[in-house]
Amino acid sequence: MSHTLHPLRKQRLQRSELAVPASNTTMIEKAADSPADYVFLDLEDAVAPPEKEQARKNAIEALNDINWAAKGKTVSVRVNGLDTHYMYRDVVDVMEQAGDKVHTLLVPKVGVPADLYMVEAMVNQIEQGQGLKTRVGLEALIETALGMANVETIAQFGGRLEALHFGVADYAASMRARTVNIGGLNPDYPGDQWHASITRMVIACRAFGLRAIDGPFGDFSDPEGYKAGAKRAAALGCEGKWAIHPSQVALANEVFSPPTTEVSKAERIIDELRKAEIEGRGAASLDGKMIDAASEKMAQNVIDVAKAIAARV
Repeated sequence: MSHTLHPLRKQRLQRSELAVPASNTTMIEKAADSPADYVFLDLEDAVAPPEKEQARKNAIEALNDINWAAKGKTVSVRVNGLDTHYMYRDVVDVMEQAGDKVHTLLVPKVGVPADLYMVEAMVNQIEQGQGLKTRVGLEALIETALGMANVETIAQFGGRLEALHFGVADYAASMRARTVNIGGLNPDYPGDQWHASITRMVIACRAFGLRAIDGPFGDFSDPEGYKAGAKRAAALGCEGKWAIHPSQVALANEVFSPPTTEVSKAERIIDELRKAEIEGRGAASLDGKMIDAASEKMAQNVIDVAKAIAARV
């Protein structure tokens, strides 16, 4: 193991992340009572320009009026992009009026670390100016060719950054990739055309202590397609996926929750290795297979997720 280590900066249960347009107050109320681990109130792409100001007011009202933590949820706000004139007011108003209620700000289309620096500086000053004791985290959407080209340096930003998300829709547009639907697979490609990009983002996350989250799947009438995409993302190391429709929340929770048999096996691995340690052995066997220190780390990951799920319930 290298002497340079970057432990996980912030642990949050994030199996399912429900996207909610802040322009729709009914949807916000339903999201608060949904089984989603995470809800982000969207001020960006899901809100038309004439509705931006009202959506911002709706988000602030929802942050102040709903006890999201008591409902077992992390609540985030996706602000508008740095290339728009909406972003500064999103950050200022949300932080000044609900900075002690929002958990994270989701920054879209991050292309270079300086994008995060700008938001971080604003959040720092507002927290100090308002005397806020809470610490709002930042999450970054990797959804452009520029962002993916710089994903390692973005992941090294530090500060308040907690997670990277793969925004497949804008990413496909930025790459001029041919795709059949948001997050879907092109049948002309022999496999998963998003594999390399998600892998690169996940590597950057794990190297620098961030959570890795997969983005949307547009066809909410195709639950099997959603589950297949979620399973591929989980296999690559993502710990959750967006839900653009309430019906996708349960699917994400299912895929990213370790089965009881897997948790039981993980606990057995830890037990067997503890016995081996007492006997002076660095490895052991379980069900006819060798287990060692690497097995223990994988098993502990499973146990940690199971504990986080149990704590939420």
